[in-house]
Amino acid sequence: MAASSQLEFLTEEQINQFHRDGSAAHITYFRVGVKGDVQEMRSRSKQLLDEFDISNHPMTKFVTGDSNQSEKAHVGDNYFLNSGDKIRYFLEEDAVGSDGKLNRPKELAVNKIGHALHELDPIFRRVTLKNERLRSLARDLKFHKDPVVPEHNDRYGSPIGPQYTDPVSALGFWFALEDCTPSNGALSFAPGSHLTHTVDRRFVRTANGGTGFEKLCEPAAPLRDEDYIMKPCPAGTLVLIHGGVLHKSERNTSEKTRYAYTFHMIESEPPAIYDEKNWLQLIRIAIDVDKQCEKDGLNSDWYLKATLAT
Repeated sequence: MAASSQLEFLTEEQINQFHRDGSAAHITYFRVGVKGDVQEMRSRSKQLLDEFDISNHPMTKFVTGDSNQSEKAHVGDNYFLNSGDKIRYFLEEDAVGSDGKLNRPKELAVNKIGHALHELDPIFRRVTLKNERLRSLARDLKFHKDPVVPEHNDRYGSPIGPQYTDPVSALGFWFALEDCTPSNGALSFAPGSHLTHTVDRRFVRTANGGTGFEKLCEPAAPLRDEDYIMKPCPAGTLVLIHGGVLHKSERNTSEKTRYAYTFHMIESEPPAIYDEKNWLQLIRIAIDVDKQCEKDGLNSDWYLKATLAT
């Protein structure tokens, strides 16, 4: 553990909490970013939804099969699999009626926007890739030696699990863009579950196309509902999430939206191996990385090095 005088951003208490519980909540975002970032991201999210053209959308729904729905239903069409270097829109499971049309306004039909907001949108890019305080936070946490960021999403509902590496190295950054309450989908965690429950399955590309869950090992005894602690938080909160901790977010059935922006940071190769079965596969970005880093005032090892290969 680093001495307090050596820490740039986090406190020792926050670092201890992260390693003990698998999450560190209620880090005020305005300490991480620039005043107004939350409002800008929220406004930009609404603008993206306004600009979303449903007329040529394939009606791809965000379904992982990790619910009470049929396990055979997973999001895995080309619109989803080819989204790593694009800004695309994924619908709620029940947003499309039997007639093939939306059964609600499009602003309420979208589950998430992904997966290249960090690259293609200047506001999300600034917050994520040009944020010195986030880099200070990562240095304090010492969770990675050489981190990269494979995906970014503006999420409204339950997420796909982070990309799998061996050893497991995913670190989630979850920004509340609106107040998160028990009625609109606040996060819940099982404290310490990253120490007691090994990752037993992962979301992968399947050999015959599409996606599914692959079993890694026998699962540990399932947790009870009372093992989870809900963490409501106000807009402007950053939650750090260990890639191995069990967490969830119930569906938002209220009339209030719950915008959140998330990304995962993983370890580079070596020492971590990025699995070839991950649904999101890595390629070099089609830009001059060194030149872009110089322009942004970044070191290349902090720059997003890869996105989806199709």
